[in-house]
Amino acid sequence: MRDNYDISKLNPRKNPYTEKLKRQVTMNLRITTIDYFKQLAEETGISYQNLIDLYLDDCVKKGIKPEIDWKKPA
Repeated sequence: MRDNYDISKLNPRKNPYTEKLKRQVTMNLRITTIDYFKQLAEETGISYQNLIDLYLDDCVKKGIKPEIDWKKPA
């Protein structure tokens, strides 16, 4: 192995996989939500975690925002 390397001859480029990196997070989801995606997982053969990720990614790409109707308690 060489003692010195000429790094000026390297071809620096952006890592093409950086957009596909994932970060593990902990979320509290309703049981009905988890059950829904687990049922879809059985139908599609895709894990429910991946289905949730795919759905959220689709929302990001389409710019879908949640519709929330905040009501004051009576």
